[in-house]
Amino acid sequence: MTVDWYDRQGKPIDSIKEWEKLFHNFKYRMIAKTDVAGKQVSTVWLGLDHQWGTGPPLIFETMVFPGEGPSLEEYMERYSTEEEARAGHLRVVKMIEDGEI
Repeated sequence: MTVDWYDRQGKPIDSIKEWEKLFHNFKYRMIAKTDVAGKQVSTVWLGLDHQWGTGPPLIFETMVFPGEGPSLEEYMERYSTEEEARAGHLRVVKMIEDGEI
């Protein structure tokens, strides 16, 4: 049996009900949110493995959205650990400040 759900520490969650309880807790889910240069950078815990191949589970995500207009994402990265997610969030903010996104 493969595990699909993980908590913020990367430990497997046994049931979808347990994952759902955590996922609906906004404070638990939100890692960081930054408005920069007319864009919004949002980094969240997904808890669901988004890995499409080999490697560690990807359970965190940073997305860049336009500040106004349709909310289609402009950029996205995924991570395995909260530490990687926090560092990635700061890196993406810097990329926007430097005009790379």
